[in-house]
Amino acid sequence: MITEIGIVAGEIWHYLDGHDEVLFSQLADGIDRPRDLALMSLGWLAREGHVIVRQEGSELRVTLRR
Repeated sequence: MITEIGIVAGEIWHYLDGHDEVLFSQLADGIDRPRDLALMSLGWLAREGHVIVRQEGSELRVTLRR
């Protein structure tokens, strides 16, 4: 499972590298992965300091830390 989380984290990074700030729902649709797996991978990236995640109402906004 940890390997799959890492692979999806890479997919998220590449997706965000080609986009500005996105809603998490757009990101999950864009990488076409299960929501739970995308959230675990996003958490990994956030913990490592690679992304910025902001809560906006009931949505999450995500961007790469540059």
